[in-house]
Amino acid sequence: MFRRLTLAAALAAAIALPVSAAPKDEVAQIVESAAFKTAVQTLAAEHDRTVADIVAITQIPAPPFKEAARAEAYRAMLEAHGLQDVEIDAEGNVMGLRKGTGDGPLVVISAHLDTVFPEGTDLTVRREGTRLYAPGIADDSRSLAVLLAYLRALDAAGIRTRSDVLVLGTVGEEGAGDLRGVRHFFEKGKYKDRIGAFFSMDGIDPANLVHVGVGSKRYRAVFKGPGGHSYGAFGIVNPMAALAGAIVEFYEIRPPTRPKVTYSASVIGGGTSVNAIPDAAYAEFDMRSADAGELAKLETRFKAILEAAAQAENAARSTRFGAVEVELIPIGDRPAGSTPRTSPLVARTAAAIEALGYRPVFSASSTDANAPMALGVPAVTIGSGGSGGRAHSLQEWIDVEPVESVRGMSVGLAALLAAAGVE
Repeated sequence: MFRRLTLAAALAAAIALPVSAAPKDEVAQIVESAAFKTAVQTLAAEHDRTVADIVAITQIPAPPFKEAARAEAYRAMLEAHGLQDVEIDAEGNVMGLRKGTGDGPLVVISAHLDTVFPEGTDLTVRREGTRLYAPGIADDSRSLAVLLAYLRALDAAGIRTRSDVLVLGTVGEEGAGDLRGVRHFFEKGKYKDRIGAFFSMDGIDPANLVHVGVGSKRYRAVFKGPGGHSYGAFGIVNPMAALAGAIVEFYEIRPPTRPKVTYSASVIGGGTSVNAIPDAAYAEFDMRSADAGELAKLETRFKAILEAAAQAENAARSTRFGAVEVELIPIGDRPAGSTPRTSPLVARTAAAIEALGYRPVFSASSTDANAPMALGVPAVTIGSGGSGGRAHSLQEWIDVEPVESVRGMSVGLAALLAAAGVE
């Protein structure tokens, strides 16, 4: 479980907008400045290098729990870009500091190193016109490369920020990784008490602004029994029947739509032979909501359904060789949270989206930003720019047409500068 940071409110207040300042005016001043225009020109001039970085990062395997090779390569890239205190922490996260002129709260901009694809997946990037195809190229290799592009652009334009900016590459964002990288960063990392704002760059769409973190509870439920011959032991308890009853009962739940609450029975298995009553059957379940209270209610109901299903099976059939029992194994627990739309971070980020000609789309998702949101640290998730599709598939793609790519990239840069402050 996350503890709430006692300094979170103070750190957030330290980078909050003055009462008299309007986010749109503040961001417009940044975007219209000569320095920002020089930075964007650098993004354009260096676009081919950014594309080369995307390709290079994508082709370094980073399957779940095996991100070390990509982490080491990204560490070298951060060092080559002149960041200070570049390191790989105990969990495998990579980070480096771009020093600001002040000593206030830290602004973090992050992308995740891992992919959903298993070891041995062909990661060769294929190019067709301005489209690049490869597993993981959109989620999240492009973001990692864009963060490097920001560093080059800031240096070329001579832009100094008031806050220190930490560039972070996390492990374990996807699937069973269960946000282990960003959890470690906020629970045990050396910067955990200094963070005033957190950007997770995850996905493509520059108009998307995730300010609500969808929490999840994930379990493997294993029903166990004595097992036996399907003919000779007929009539004894069957774990698979108990599991089936639990799933049917689970799907009788009618969850609220506001706040949105969802559930799924996602993976199922068990048994040894067609002519044997199984001694075990299992299923994996996913439950989600941005409302921690509603998610807890669903979790409680879910657990009760499993126990009742085991009892019902024991009452329905013979237990002469043993009874059915259920074991519940947690396999995922992402905290829910949110950053209010009225917060300075969300307001500034929305203003940056508008300033670059897009209309903000306020949304909810499950990303690394869940962790700081749950702690009360202002956090949002933004896109890396451009367009793409088929994420989490072998046909994943992005479009690197330069004009739209650079415009989309500029959104995150403007939002970062608005949060970190410009000298």
